[in-house]
Amino acid sequence: MSDSAQTAAVTTHVVIVGAGFAGLNCAKGLASNSRLRITLIDKNNYQQFQPLLYQVATGILSPENAAFNLRNVLFHHENVDVKMSEVVSVDLATRTVKGKSGDTYQGDFLVLAAGSEANFFGISGANKNAFPIYSLRDAEHLRSRILELFEAADVKGQTTAESSLHFLVVGAGATGVETAGAIADILQRAPRDLYPNVDLAKAVITLVDMGIKVLPGFTEQSQQYAASILKERGVQLRLGLAVKEVTDSDVLLSDGARVPAKLVIWAGGLKAAALSASLGIKPGHGGRIDVQPDLTLGGYPRVYALGDFANMKAEGGGPLPQLASVAQQAGRHCADNIIAAAAGRGQKPFAYFDKGIMAMVGRNAAVAEIGTSHHPITGVFAFAAWLGVHAVLLTTVRAKMEAFFEWAWDYFGSVHASPLLDRPIVDWAPEKPSPP
Repeated sequence: MSDSAQTAAVTTHVVIVGAGFAGLNCAKGLASNSRLRITLIDKNNYQQFQPLLYQVATGILSPENAAFNLRNVLFHHENVDVKMSEVVSVDLATRTVKGKSGDTYQGDFLVLAAGSEANFFGISGANKNAFPIYSLRDAEHLRSRILELFEAADVKGQTTAESSLHFLVVGAGATGVETAGAIADILQRAPRDLYPNVDLAKAVITLVDMGIKVLPGFTEQSQQYAASILKERGVQLRLGLAVKEVTDSDVLLSDGARVPAKLVIWAGGLKAAALSASLGIKPGHGGRIDVQPDLTLGGYPRVYALGDFANMKAEGGGPLPQLASVAQQAGRHCADNIIAAAAGRGQKPFAYFDKGIMAMVGRNAAVAEIGTSHHPITGVFAFAAWLGVHAVLLTTVRAKMEAFFEWAWDYFGSVHASPLLDRPIVDWAPEKPSPP
């Protein structure tokens, strides 16, 4: 087909805001239809693989294996145009979005998949003093901060080092448990002579959550296993307690106790990206946008909201979890609905196929709940399953291969030390930097 004929065949323009799991999978699903023109907009020029960001923060994975250049990923889809822009306003009626630099995009269909950001719940000092772990930049800052504390402790020597190595993780969901477990592995595996003036094994890790159990949403068996492994590896659990204040040296809990903490890692929750407050409609729970069963916004049949930006419901009416698998399936379903609507056909309600949930607790320790019944598996088999599933979910073939290599090197090659200790500090600052 000639260029002019191909252009004439393109009749429908779809604008997608956000290139996370939901937005990118929607773009891929639409790209197969040559009669569609897709504009994919994101403030970054890459898709970040959020479930593995804690591994970037702890040095297990390289940043390039948890983030993928959008232009490379979509290179062979000629009808997809990638724009690096931060969308700051949306006109739902005309399906027009405006970027921070004044650039505008108008579509026949609009997909809002702008993702999420850390929710500090208005807690005093949390935004300034805690390190979130929900973006690639967060992960890289956190990794450098951990190494900075190790180096500073070595300079101070044994007399003051132990008091400066207090790590506190807020949030006992999957991200918090995985991060606490990974840091515990680092501290236990570090050679004693690597930092000759400090014993890293004496560092303190505290995991705090207002819930009474770790891994809410998992079965009792998985929760008990994860808690026992964390305790076994030196993580102190402070459950049933809320965080009231975060300073540069400690955390105030709801029972009045002040827990020393030179590094506070925030895994305490997410809210929809700030864009949700500018739509002219009332956001729902978590600042997210409530959607219809077919993922459209009520009153706007050609506007969709997906992923962490939306409150999507299960077939039974309950809320769907903020998981990568949910976002991926929603993105593909949205693409199918847009193709159907563009062809004049009816749209179908979104039905999530629950394949199960997983969480890594540490080396040789994980929990996996398989299928809709969430049959629990723990230990080494769950550890291997977690690695396999997350490798398959990675966006590129190269990343899948390199992730397996890095995991194998961590497991077999670096027997005596965490790979974090092989990495340099990339953004050194003498004082704790404020997160972006």
